[in-house]
Amino acid sequence: MKYFVLTLFCVAIARAASTYNDRYDKIDLDSILTNQRLLKNYVYCLLEKGKCRPEGVELKGILPDALQTKCSKCTEAQKTGTRKVIVHLIKNHRDWWNELEAKYDPKKIYVMEYKDELKKLGITL
Repeated sequence: MKYFVLTLFCVAIARAASTYNDRYDKIDLDSILTNQRLLKNYVYCLLEKGKCRPEGVELKGILPDALQTKCSKCTEAQKTGTRKVIVHLIKNHRDWWNELEAKYDPKKIYVMEYKDELKKLGITL
C-alpha cells in the first residue's frame, strides 16, 4: 500500500511539472494589451524597471525556461496568449519589444528559432 501511495504521489508530481501553472490561462489579455498603464507595468516588471504583480513574478520566472524549451511546458492557452502578446508588442510597442529582446535574447538565438513562426503571423524582424 505504501508503495502504491508513493507511486501515485510521484506520478502526480511529474504530471504537475509537465506544464506550467495554468492559474492565469483565463486572464483577459485584450484588456491588458489595450490598457497602456497595465501593459507598461507588465513590461517594466519583465525588464526589472518596476514592481511586479504575482502573475508578473511567475511569468518572469518561467520566461527563460519557456524560451529555451520552445514553450514545451506551456498550455495551449499560454501558447496562444504568447503569440498574441508578441504580435501586439512588435506591431504597437516596438521600443518595448526591442528592450525585452535585448534582455531575454541578446544573441537573437530565439528570434532566429521562431523566425518562421513569426513570419506566419505576418511579422518580419
